[in-house]
Amino acid sequence: MKYIAEIIQYETGDKPQFLKKLNGGDINQVYHCITKNKQFVVKANYSEKYPEMFEKEKKGLELLTKSNFIIPKVFSIGNLKQLDYILLEYIKPGKDINWKKFGENLVSLHQITNNEFGLDHNNYIGSIEQINSYEKNWFDFYANKRLILLMELARNKNLLNSKDCNKIERICNFLNDIIPNSVPSLIHGDLWTGNIMSSENSFPVLIDPAVYFGHPEIDWAMLDLFGNFPEISFDTYNEIKPLELGFQDRKDIYQLYPLLVHLVLFGSGYYSNVMRIVQKYS
Repeated sequence: MKYIAEIIQYETGDKPQFLKKLNGGDINQVYHCITKNKQFVVKANYSEKYPEMFEKEKKGLELLTKSNFIIPKVFSIGNLKQLDYILLEYIKPGKDINWKKFGENLVSLHQITNNEFGLDHNNYIGSIEQINSYEKNWFDFYANKRLILLMELARNKNLLNSKDCNKIERICNFLNDIIPNSVPSLIHGDLWTGNIMSSENSFPVLIDPAVYFGHPEIDWAMLDLFGNFPEISFDTYNEIKPLELGFQDRKDIYQLYPLLVHLVLFGSGYYSNVMRIVQKYS
């Protein structure tokens, strides 16, 4: 992206001495930058496409700092030449994550609670706006603010037909028979291995949040879907804060949401995975 150097000079007063593109997914341009006096990460995208994305990211990172994870500090957010950007602390990556510590820290995240499910603002999951308006119980929130909304986006793109949608709606009507209720717990919301880093001392670092107050099992289900984790992390978590029995049997109902997200974002290649879960509960 041609204006990255200008953003850096505008924010710091220095020209970048080192600029290296990092893996940043499909939405943002992401660079590791070193100037005369500073080192940081800059992320940028076109403001017309993803309004207030970085404001939402900043709020999400600030919420995550209440946990025991290492969370990159936000130095600034802004706009220059039709680009929104965020400057973040650069955390030098280590080779291996301490997965026992990850389990302990995820407990610390999920022990941050709220009176209702949702959040006081919407944010993003990938490039999709994630609607977080509050609900009193988990079943209504997961049905109305997650499954139904994504189902409608998929239907509008002709990725689901009426019969498929009817099945999803029926599942939503008896979610309380499938999943347990919960105290609203702060979750990362997009917890896959690409959003987990290791610091130099192997301490786990979280990035790219899609936070809200939901059910703790969501984070584990997503991590199981798009990544993997050693048993020691899951066992450590459950020694401190046990999940209810049956998680392994019901985790796919939580995976339905991120699979619907991927169906909307990336197309029909995810249809069979979505429908495998829908058929299981139909």
